[in-house]
Amino acid sequence: MNIKDMQGEVDAWITQFEEGYWSPMSMLARLAEEVGELAREINHQFGEKTKKPDEPMGDLALELADILFIVICYANSLNIDLEDAFKRVMAKYRHRDSDRWTRKDGL
Repeated sequence: MNIKDMQGEVDAWITQFEEGYWSPMSMLARLAEEVGELAREINHQFGEKTKKPDEPMGDLALELADILFIVICYANSLNIDLEDAFKRVMAKYRHRDSDRWTRKDGL
């Protein structure tokens, strides 16, 4: 599935409800909440804060997907084409950071 398809699927999901997209400030709060959940799970799996014995292991992929969902909601509500934005940001990184790190042999 490409980014345009993801944006379309999220839009179809959100627009079926009267409430529609949340305000930009509410989405920012939701994004912060989801990033916090990812941070908590990473800390449990890779950091010093281990889970309690009765706590199940979380799913990092789902935590990242929650963040992606909110980012797509944000983009849709502001009429941003994420595919175009991603192409532009990759061009920025390729130009700005092309000599920043040590390349692997042959790449």
